[in-house]
Amino acid sequence: MADPALLDPAFDPAAEPVVEARPAAEPVRRRGLLIAVWLLLLVVSLVVATRVGQGGGIGWAELGRAAGTRLGLPVQPLPRLADSLIWDLRVPRVLLAALVGAILAVCGAALQSVTRNALADPYLLGVSSGASTGAVVVVVLGFAGSQLGVTGGAFAGALLSFGLLMLLLRRRGVDSVRIVLTGVVVAELFAALTSLVIMSSGDADSTRALAHWLLGSMAPARWQSVFVCALAAAIGLLVIWSCSAALDGFAFGSDTAASLGIDVRTTRTVLLVTTSLLTAVAVAAVGAIGFVGLIVPHGVRFLAGPSHRLLLPLSAVAGAVFLVWTDAVARVLFAPLEVPVGVFTALIGVPLFLLVLRRRGEL
Repeated sequence: MADPALLDPAFDPAAEPVVEARPAAEPVRRRGLLIAVWLLLLVVSLVVATRVGQGGGIGWAELGRAAGTRLGLPVQPLPRLADSLIWDLRVPRVLLAALVGAILAVCGAALQSVTRNALADPYLLGVSSGASTGAVVVVVLGFAGSQLGVTGGAFAGALLSFGLLMLLLRRRGVDSVRIVLTGVVVAELFAALTSLVIMSSGDADSTRALAHWLLGSMAPARWQSVFVCALAAAIGLLVIWSCSAALDGFAFGSDTAASLGIDVRTTRTVLLVTTSLLTAVAVAAVGAIGFVGLIVPHGVRFLAGPSHRLLLPLSAVAGAVFLVWTDAVARVLFAPLEVPVGVFTALIGVPLFLLVLRRRGEL
């Protein structure tokens, strides 16, 4: 090919435009659009879910008046009963469902990366089983005079089970396979203890109440539980999100993570402690709700990719939306009978998880 300078004497290479490499704006816009859409969906879900439930539906006008009263706007206040129905029952329940869904989804995403196990979820470490044992013991011993008693017992049981897990992992170190196997052992131990305590109580009413709690229910939601879960979620999810780069490395194995300059042992321990404490708070508040931390991260990965800097916040929002709607269905589908929300998460989660396995070629 002829030299351009020979074809055109006025040709000046320095004057030619230089094509510079620019960062692709499309992925950034796509990520921003995904986050905006899910946040909008969460807000809509919270408002709509507040309107439905036992005790009659809440109209838009009543909901607006209740919100306006709390904001100090010049609106006519609702009757005390209607106002209490919204602010003491509906709003705490919806917010707690969103917080618990966000906690479980983010913990599931983190544990799936730390353990490199697609089946990992927040209950993998036995924390849920320990919380169940603590709650059952409190009820059977007669110390559950208030919801705080059940919550305190569940949290103590969760910490006990996690302490046992870390004690068993202490000597041989913490690696992916050992975490999974030890977590299964701890979970089975506390599940057996829970069954033993329930069977030894011999009280049909207590057994029925415990079975309802063990399946997970938002019915006990109150503002105190909302504040505790909100504080735990704000701190815990921020800690997990700050480890996004480490989680990306863990997804390719410990050796790859170490080659990237990540302190594998310390980071893994921090993530295990954080996810366990968050799970303990969630289970203590509402009982054991399965499949949220298992299904939601897989769905978000399909939409947003594997990068944890985006995966974690989207999992939090998607988990919140999923549990808010699932709880709304649990409230109204068989009204006035209220089915524990854990039943519906399992009914929805099983076919979705089979679909995920099929797409991954593992089924």
